[in-house]
Amino acid sequence: MNVGRFLAGVAALIWDAETERYLLLRRSAQKDFGARTWECVTGRVDQGEGFEEAVYREVKEELGVDAEIDFFLGTTHFYRGEAVPENELVGILCTCTITKPDEIAVSNEHSEWRWLAVDEVRAMLSPDNWLLRSIERAERIRSLSSPELREYLREQGLDIMGR
Repeated sequence: MNVGRFLAGVAALIWDAETERYLLLRRSAQKDFGARTWECVTGRVDQGEGFEEAVYREVKEELGVDAEIDFFLGTTHFYRGEAVPENELVGILCTCTITKPDEIAVSNEHSEWRWLAVDEVRAMLSPDNWLLRSIERAERIRSLSSPELREYLREQGLDIMGR
């Protein structure tokens, strides 16, 4: 088996419990990959950084606010362009909340942002869109889990080894 090289990434799906809406961000037209597409907070994990640290850093960089990780949502594997090792990315996706949604200051990585209810997202994105599938998964996990479990997961964080 060949040992390859790949990038690690994170995605933070931001949810506002008060309004029951998700934050969608439109990638800037200047982005090298996925320009003008809708996404959540995304980014690469820096060398020497864990996934949890990367989530907090990316949210702060892209939104200007601090986040709390609510729960782990899933993993991803894809190529940012051509299917060559230098474009290979594996990552994690989690659901997060922010304490001050009114203080969001979206970075220049995005040209637009919207808080949307699930039905509004369904009307906007195609059924096979990864972001819509992620939101639907978050909704299902939230409906099947108790507030106590979600609080426990929030307190424990993502990093099993670092605790």
